[in-house]
Amino acid sequence: MRLSDSVEWGAAGAVARLASLGGHRRAVNLKEGTAVDGLAARALRLVLPPRCLLCGAVGADGRDLCAGCAGDFALNAVCCPRCALPLQAPAPLCGECLKQEPPFASAWTPFRYEHPLDLLEARFKFRADLAAGRVLSALMIKRAAADAPMLPELLIPVPLHTARLRERGYNQALELAEPLARALAISLRADWLLRTRATPPQTGLDAKTRRRNLRGAFAVAAGATLPEHVALVDDVMTTGATLRECARVLRAAGVARVDVWALARAPGRSAVPSPASGRRGPEGPDEGTPE
Repeated sequence: MRLSDSVEWGAAGAVARLASLGGHRRAVNLKEGTAVDGLAARALRLVLPPRCLLCGAVGADGRDLCAGCAGDFALNAVCCPRCALPLQAPAPLCGECLKQEPPFASAWTPFRYEHPLDLLEARFKFRADLAAGRVLSALMIKRAAADAPMLPELLIPVPLHTARLRERGYNQALELAEPLARALAISLRADWLLRTRATPPQTGLDAKTRRRNLRGAFAVAAGATLPEHVALVDDVMTTGATLRECARVLRAAGVARVDVWALARAPGRSAVPSPASGRRGPEGPDEGTPE
């Protein structure tokens, strides 16, 4: 295991690509701040205490999350050690991993995709609420320190296709990966794994259909010098189809070990409830970045 002393962003390639999208800000985010993340809100944070994004109480430890709500996030403590699927009781592997081993070595997903994480995730991913993203990344960093996952040499966020990046304005996986890389002193490259083909939305599709849609949708960038141990970073792991395909591509390019780091794991491989609704819907997670 080798940790870098500085974080590599691959800025030249990323900025060059995003310049064609009309972006003038840093590559991670193309949109102006929302009401909770704009200049006025950031100025107020200097003189007023942060407020919890969930209940409105005073935030704890300088975050937009109070101590009470921070305790409501369900940890993914009992899960498959290979794919992080939540389990009722500890087991060496889940049934799916016993039938077919995934191309990644392990998956670390500290939280389960349940209330109230689903609410913050929807705000972060679909409503450009970067304050919610900051809270989620802080929670992920805190769990990384507590759970001590095996540290890779490089973090790679799951990429968005340029069409979806233009529409959304930012890559939520990169927003999570950037603070993680800084906190853990691990190199980060957002330009070495590319989304080469736009695919239909994955929401509502079973695992087999998702895998078929994603075949050939990713490629390693020309000139990338990948290390032996890489971790893919994403927001929500649902069926694992996107992350499996990304891991397969990296392994084919010579990476010896690929791990998966995702904020949360959905409770099943084919059915994910939309936030605060109890049923599937257009705002449910779509495997992080399967767009």
